[in-house]
Amino acid sequence: MNSNDRDDAWFAPKRYGFGAGLPISWQGWAVLILYVLVIAAASLLLPYSRIAFAGILVAATAALILIAAQTTRGGFRWRWGGKD
Repeated sequence: MNSNDRDDAWFAPKRYGFGAGLPISWQGWAVLILYVLVIAAASLLLPYSRIAFAGILVAATAALILIAAQTTRGGFRWRWGGKD
């Protein structure tokens, strides 16, 4: 059994395309809310350093993608709308 096929997935797969859909567990929602809070806090840096904001944005987005890729039901793969 693949770790992405377990019932403890945090994110649902997208129906069409590549990637994850909305969170389906409290852990997924917590990760998504934390991401939004980090980006909102980093936006306070914009008047001072756009480079610092861009660095935080890239790092937070990469972390979100990695977490979602590891915890999406069925993993990240291209989907054409069929049932998984």
